[in-house]
Amino acid sequence: MRGSGIVFGSAGIFAALMLALGAGGALAADKPIVGLITKTNTNPFFVKMREGAEAAAKTSDMELRSFAGKIDGDNEGQVAAIESLISAGAKGILITPNDSRAIVPAVEKARAAGILVIALDTPLDPPNAADATFATDNFLAGQFIGQWAARTLGPKAKSAKIAMLDLNANQISVDVLRDQGFLKGFGIEIGDPKRIGDETDPRIVGHDSTTGNEEGGRTAMENLLQKDPSISVVYTINEPAAAGAYEALRAAGRDKDVLLVSIDGGCPGVHNVKDGVIGATSMQFPLLMAARGVEAVKTFATGGGKPQPSPGLDFVNTGVELVTDKPVEGLPSIDSAAALKKCWG
Repeated sequence: MRGSGIVFGSAGIFAALMLALGAGGALAADKPIVGLITKTNTNPFFVKMREGAEAAAKTSDMELRSFAGKIDGDNEGQVAAIESLISAGAKGILITPNDSRAIVPAVEKARAAGILVIALDTPLDPPNAADATFATDNFLAGQFIGQWAARTLGPKAKSAKIAMLDLNANQISVDVLRDQGFLKGFGIEIGDPKRIGDETDPRIVGHDSTTGNEEGGRTAMENLLQKDPSISVVYTINEPAAAGAYEALRAAGRDKDVLLVSIDGGCPGVHNVKDGVIGATSMQFPLLMAARGVEAVKTFATGGGKPQPSPGLDFVNTGVELVTDKPVEGLPSIDSAAALKKCWG
């Protein structure tokens, strides 16, 4: 009985020690976990977003875990990242969805587990599938460059030939909002405001996908130039796509007589405004989106409420500014010199 008692006692002490060590280790190491899931980890926009999240997590005494899709459009990779964060007991997830609709079931699972989910830059579809959205007013960003292009052309806007270089075929919200904003700003009647490509205005030569990178922009531009060599205005979803479009225009001898507009506000894009490659771009602020998102998760994790949208909007507006060295009357803008002090990437 004594031997048996010693064995039992030793086992009990060992178990108690392990439990104490485990609890103590967890208490020592435990910081609220916040996850950042971006579309890719190569686009300078998302690199800057990660920098903002890292700095805010350090200041807020939180543990940041970062994930990214393999390519723009990789929904499966983002679903796997959400599953990982649920298993880790994350308090919050910040996500720029690759597919605004397809990601919703995974987001619902995270929210059911008590995790605060904030969409960054790209709203979910429907937007209320996330607890909050921190974003540029993407429709306004598109509207700014559409207005600039129309006012720059003046009477020639009525006979413009417009190429629309969008993101991909998924009709994700940020892609749709920028595209539709541009059309409205240019004065073109849009069809379904939630869909790309259903407008009937004959000035639209066509739409093509760029996957948001330079190579895609070049290929899309080549395709649309084959469709109509007389293109006079080019809208691009972002500045890497604009850089590729410009290369295709230059190869075709059209780089001097086509208006090229874009959205982002990255330093390479602002330099392209300065160099006359891009006529105008709309600047957004990815670092601020991510930093404020982390701060919101910290507030939530420590017993505070969920973030509330900006007045009159259904998201938290992190700002947008028109950047051009050729300002037009009645449309506020900053020049490239001022923008270079605010840009990212």
